[in-house]
Amino acid sequence: MKRFLFVVSLLALCLLLSQSSFAQPPTATQTVSFVVNAVSKISVDADPPALTITEGTAGVDALTAVGDSSTSYSITHNNAAPLSITAQIASTMPSGVNLQIKLYSTKGTTSGHVDISSATTAVNVVTGIARGADANQQIAYILGANASAGTVSDSRVVTLTLTP
Repeated sequence: MKRFLFVVSLLALCLLLSQSSFAQPPTATQTVSFVVNAVSKISVDADPPALTITEGTAGVDALTAVGDSSTSYSITHNNAAPLSITAQIASTMPSGVNLQIKLYSTKGTTSGHVDISSATTAVNVVTGIARGADANQQIAYILGANASAGTVSDSRVVTLTLTP
């Protein structure tokens, strides 16, 4: 009798194992390859309003400087090495007129107010920018002029570049 129970138990176990192996759903596999390339993006939200000097002090050549910090920039980069932001203008400012820029940053080190009056080649304005995103960071401009420069009405395109 013990032998009979053993054989029946063994057959039941074999039957269960064979049925469970047949009950497996069909499967298929895929290998997904991926690449994340280097991404470096910079944008500004708008042009600043016209910087207009209207005041000065009698007997002083330097007129009262004016500033604006109503615009901002945003960057995104995933490079291993820190990046910098440079600024430059296409042609120098008129004699006696100067333009400074300051870019604020939470991911890098600002160079403070940088005189870009003659920056026809790129100058650093933010350095050591760590990988990630830095959104809506303030841009500040200061325009100064001497009375001896006369009256001037002009504009300059300021180019900001994200560089290694």
